[in-house]
Amino acid sequence: MSKTITVRLDDEVYELFKKAAEGDRRSISNYVEYATLSYITTESYVSDEEMNEILSDSELVKSLKNGLKDVKQGKYKIVPRF
Repeated sequence: MSKTITVRLDDEVYELFKKAAEGDRRSISNYVEYATLSYITTESYVSDEEMNEILSDSELVKSLKNGLKDVKQGKYKIVPRF
């Protein structure tokens, strides 16, 4: 079942979505869904090959474990991304 959401966009962002949607011959709503899914699947997940490369880097794994330990101990700062 599909859901309806409301999103507030600046005029410039809206125009950018509108032009991109027109270029793909999609509705703005469909383009926003497509672009969001595309971003999530390419930016939030890694392939098995990439994960194996990450896990084979012992220094990186050690650093990640130390970072996770710091988070569990509350030693972190949230920095807004703009």
